[in-house]
Amino acid sequence: MPNAMPRLPHPSFRDRVKRDPALRSPGERMAERKPVAAPEFRAKKERGERIVVVTAYDAPSAYYADQAGVDALLVGDSLAMVVLGYETTLPVTLDEMLHHVRAVVRARPKALVIADLPFLSYQVSPEEALRSAGRMLKDGGAGAVKVEGGAAIAPTVERLVDAGIPVMGHLGMTPQSVHRFGGWRVQPRQADAARALLADARALEAAGAFSLVLEMIPAEVARRVTAGLKIPTIGIGAGPECDGQVQVFHDLLGLCWTLAPKHAKRYADAGRVIRQALEEYAADVRAGTFPAEENTFHQRDLEDPDSWTG
Repeated sequence: MPNAMPRLPHPSFRDRVKRDPALRSPGERMAERKPVAAPEFRAKKERGERIVVVTAYDAPSAYYADQAGVDALLVGDSLAMVVLGYETTLPVTLDEMLHHVRAVVRARPKALVIADLPFLSYQVSPEEALRSAGRMLKDGGAGAVKVEGGAAIAPTVERLVDAGIPVMGHLGMTPQSVHRFGGWRVQPRQADAARALLADARALEAAGAFSLVLEMIPAEVARRVTAGLKIPTIGIGAGPECDGQVQVFHDLLGLCWTLAPKHAKRYADAGRVIRQALEEYAADVRAGTFPAEENTFHQRDLEDPDSWTG
């Protein structure tokens, strides 16, 4: 009888899962995911990979965004508007920002946590900026901070980077300067201002910023800035040719009670779902149908009133 060909062992499902990421559960994929650090942003740009950033302001938003596989969670000072109800970002304080940074970090995300430095927590002097940024990393657990401004803020960026603090820059429609711009307006609006913005971007890169947010600027300007930098650009209302995008959690999910900005795309109407659920809850309470038996606790030895009322 001719020698039979040896039978190769049939791969088990577990073995196939190890080789094929598509077969793994989201939890398994997240467990294997490496934490994202600031240098990974530049590496992604060099590999041509788009960077995904979303804001997060508490542990639940951080958890769900991280489970979705985003690269970074920005604890933005936008929380002043979408969480605390202010009309601008200016009133939020460093302590309030730190409170929310800690909440995001408690979700133990693999995504990089970037903390916004709020208005007047870094503009007075590089030394004050260092103290503020240091609190975000030391006390809050963030992995990086974000500041607004161009060449004028570059010495502060350099000071923070020299101290070991990764810094993300922010140009264009910088919300902390909303009163100087006269409202939420696209920036820059003239050719000279566009050239100045490119110079600001290069100054921030030279100061050591690891990435740069471009907010509400013409797509043509964003394309030029992106091509002229080695660090990645993260757009918000800056067109599709930035190296990545950032959006506000509440805008994406339909949780804002005001009109969403043009640059935001609503991927869900969570606000409507929440309102309907609460309307049903209120109706059940008023009808006496909640709590039901399955929501109620019992202690059998208390069923006889004579045993405990005396």
